[in-house]
Amino acid sequence: MGHSGAVWDQRAAIEISKDWNGIDQILLRSPRGGSARVSLHGGQVISWRNDKGEELLFTSTKAIFKPPKAIRGGIPICFPQFGNCGPLEQHGFARNKIWVIDENPPPLPPNDSNGKAFVDLLLKPSEEDLKCWPHSFEFRLRVSLAANGDLSMISRVRNINGKPFTYSFAYHTYLSVSDISEVRIEGLETLDYLDNLCRRERVTEQGDAITFESEVDRVYLSTPNVIAVLDHEKKRTFVIKKEGLPDVVVWNPWEKKSKAMADFGDEEYKYMLCVDGAAIEKPITIKPGEEWTGRLELSVVPSSYCSEYFDPHQRGL
Repeated sequence: MGHSGAVWDQRAAIEISKDWNGIDQILLRSPRGGSARVSLHGGQVISWRNDKGEELLFTSTKAIFKPPKAIRGGIPICFPQFGNCGPLEQHGFARNKIWVIDENPPPLPPNDSNGKAFVDLLLKPSEEDLKCWPHSFEFRLRVSLAANGDLSMISRVRNINGKPFTYSFAYHTYLSVSDISEVRIEGLETLDYLDNLCRRERVTEQGDAITFESEVDRVYLSTPNVIAVLDHEKKRTFVIKKEGLPDVVVWNPWEKKSKAMADFGDEEYKYMLCVDGAAIEKPITIKPGEEWTGRLELSVVPSSYCSEYFDPHQRGL
């Protein structure tokens, strides 16, 4: 946990409290008034607010904040399995575990701490985890909030096993939107995707931009490192930048599936959209002693500014 920047008061920038289950939460603040809240339950970002105090992430009013139940909303970490494509529970176990604050993490480049409030978290497998997934690892997560309110997440997975292991991964990002019918995604045009509503059939995207009129559950493949989610009603655009994450998951449960989920309101599909930086189609394999890094950066810009700002073919952060 830390803070860098001459003008920033570290004690004001980072605050630790407990939720009603006694689980620590870390509040990161930016000097302009933005904030991010991270729970040790799942190492999960559960709130991200702009300098006006507006919540930018969706969390269901029916979300259950009690381990081992995953929290419906925010940014759950899907590891070491995405979805149900494997022997483990849905989306793996990382989002259900209690993480710890990593007081002395291996260093990251200075750009990942300068002028930012941040916290470093650590997850290691329990004996129970090793029974269902017999691979020793250290999963380090840094969540940081920049002075301008941008939210960054850096995941580092190290293999401390005696043999290689393979996993899939996603930042399962629940964005808050004004009305799903007024939202479009740019940057995924003409790409292939796996359609989870049609037995993972491979399809080529035909639209100029992705819009929503019914349930969507797709994994877009070989995606650019920058995509945009435009909310016409709020006249704002989420810009999603990523590294080490070739796929993008797009999910909205729509009406029928919403009613089938106990921890999700019947009408809440109208106000959320999941757009995930992910590695799913080609799972990641790391050898003993190797480390993989996956980065996500979220920012919000006025939509009028976005066409000049956003280049869907831009690579890198």
